[in-house]
Amino acid sequence: MGFNLAPIIVKRRLTFEELRGRTLAVDANNLLYQFLSLIRSKDGSPLTDSQGRITSHIIGLVMRSTRLMAEYGIRSVFVFDGKPSDLKHATLAERHRSREKAREEWKQAVGRGDYRTAWSRAGRMNSLTQDMQNDAKRVLELLGIPIVQATQEGEAQAAYIAANGDVWAANSRDYDSVLFGSPRLVRYLTISGQEYLPSKGISRPLTPELIELERLLDSLGLTREQLVDLAILVGTDFNAGIQGVGPKKALKLLRTHGDLDNLPQGLKENLPVNLDEVREAFLNPSVNHDYDLQFKRLDEQGLIQFLCNERGFDHERISLVINRMKRFHTSKHSGLSPWL
Repeated sequence: MGFNLAPIIVKRRLTFEELRGRTLAVDANNLLYQFLSLIRSKDGSPLTDSQGRITSHIIGLVMRSTRLMAEYGIRSVFVFDGKPSDLKHATLAERHRSREKAREEWKQAVGRGDYRTAWSRAGRMNSLTQDMQNDAKRVLELLGIPIVQATQEGEAQAAYIAANGDVWAANSRDYDSVLFGSPRLVRYLTISGQEYLPSKGISRPLTPELIELERLLDSLGLTREQLVDLAILVGTDFNAGIQGVGPKKALKLLRTHGDLDNLPQGLKENLPVNLDEVREAFLNPSVNHDYDLQFKRLDEQGLIQFLCNERGFDHERISLVINRMKRFHTSKHSGLSPWL
């Protein structure tokens, strides 16, 4: 879920033309969760194949990624989460409780025929299983799109790849990539221009936006280390924040006191006992240094076999996907040698 940077964020809108030919490190788990929330049936439950296996995330993945590639030459490298950090156990437990509560409320709403409420609750009960991630990875491999397996946090891995200059930016809905040191973060990379808000049961218009770390730090008058301290005050996936301290108040505190070590005792005593460990999780995260970002050849027959024959996807829809990939591979943006 990340932390809330919105009240103090410095950003600018992006056009798709500005992104043409760019390579982005995509927070895959974050994106797949979005597809599970968006692509659903009338009662809010995800779409499935004839054997009951969820397919919502696959539909979103193949349709959006191939359109961005074919129409704009945007090359997406998908970064998957690894084993969660021990620091994240409390957050994961809370998410599990929230999902179970939403699931129970969804069942009750469906039982009384209240599909509006059911749709809202269903968006909050999604769980991305390992099987679902494996399906997504298989599709990407068949499409020839690079996959990077993070050791822990996908956003940390995406930030590392971006900081190395191997991609132009990280791409995630959450702000954490900035804390992890990505020089650029692209949010809301959606052609449809809509984002569904499960908690409110409504959609809102969206346009792609860019956050540049250096510009953000200059505007706030902070170092990256201080930005991490600010996030810790507000609360992150690795720690609970201090009650009553939001982004604006946290910014004022950091400007006044410099860092968390110099806070007044009344606030300092509410900081996590493992403060240095939380800081290190952002400033020096565990990452995979061995990754391959080369786009490979499209496996057309393999894609048809998996999506159409095994998962029951419409042949016409998958033909569209295949044609998009062929357009991409023959474009100047593919990065492929002519014989691949």
